Amino acid sequence: MNALLVLEDGTIFQGQGFGAATTVVGEVVFNTSLTGYQEVITDPSYRGQMVCMTVSHVGNTGINPEDVESDRPQITAFIVREVSPVVSNWRANETLPDYLARHGIPGISQVDTRALTRRIREKGVLHAALSTDGQHSAEELLAMARSWEGLDGRDLVQEVTCQEPYNWVDGTRSEWTPVPAGKEIADPRHGQASSDAPLVVAYDFGIKHNILRRLTSHGLRVTVVPAHTPASTVLAMKPDGIFLSNGPGDPAAVTYAAQAVKELLESNLPTFGICLGHQIIGLALGGQTYKLKFGHHGSNQPVSDVDSTNVQITAQNHNYALQEEGLPENVEITHRNLNDQTVEGLRLKDKPVFCVQYHPEASPGPHDADLLFARFARLVKEHAGKA
Repeated sequence: MNALLVLEDGTIFQGQGFGAATTVVGEVVFNTSLTGYQEVITDPSYRGQMVCMTVSHVGNTGINPEDVESDRPQITAFIVREVSPVVSNWRANETLPDYLARHGIPGISQVDTRALTRRIREKGVLHAALSTDGQHSAEELLAMARSWEGLDGRDLVQEVTCQEPYNWVDGTRSEWTPVPAGKEIADPRHGQASSDAPLVVAYDFGIKHNILRRLTSHGLRVTVVPAHTPASTVLAMKPDGIFLSNGPGDPAAVTYAAQAVKELLESNLPTFGICLGHQIIGLALGGQTYKLKFGHHGSNQPVSDVDSTNVQITAQNHNYALQEEGLPENVEITHRNLNDQTVEGLRLKDKPVFCVQYHPEASPGPHDADLLFARFARLVKEHAGKA
């Protein structure tokens, strides 16, 4: 398929289409990860966005049913330099183009992704229209990109959150065992929490599976609730801790979540937030968020841990950041991004509450920050009297 990608500034990229034959409009961001494209594609935080991978070769490990971070692809479109014609991984059961086509997601390859990335870095996040079905001219796609409403002010959390509460029981995989042809996929686990383990209620703003796996692997029972769940409903479950997940879009649009968290903070329960959860804690405390020029997307972002004066290499995926000015006096900034000095973490001086802007679950990404799950588990177990 011939494909056309047209940015709102009039830039046109011609390429080869793959995946679904369709036309879509979205916000273009770039991701600097070298691996983990399957996790990127299924990350709910990318809802409404076209993802451009800066790595030059994508698709050689195919798709497998274990490495997804949600139940379906979440991106609007996928932009790459080259799609591998060969899948070479014993865990794969599907090619990247077939997987995207099955879910109605278009992709474009043979694009100068370096030039596209430079354009975004210079001008900021751009709206774009992509056509892989040959039904639209460049002029029509430009008009579509310029007239698109964008993501600012939109509550995308409602598009990705669960509809009913559920319990999560799977821990992190401890090993991989080759699967003979025709056999069930081996799924070895460890760290599954016992029935009397401390209970954590996790708000699903677009939660990634590996976050749930890490919580469970640290000996916590986890019940996941929809994003709109009132604080009173959560407190009635008598949790020993609260977790606030990642998610897509503009945090300022998720007003109901900020209100619920404001009430939950009065309970003095141990509380841990990641990414959007971090921003919602900031909003609940009276702070404000703002949109970054081109966001942080990738698994190689350096973050300074102010307490220990060391640097963690982190995985990140966000277009908005928490504004430091306006936060109350009981807030202590704990982490900063070394590229632009934005706030990457905070804690409360008078409550067992902390949060980070980045993704310590490392899916994909480095494991530098996994200790945050251990820290949260310790607080929860102390609260439950089971430390």
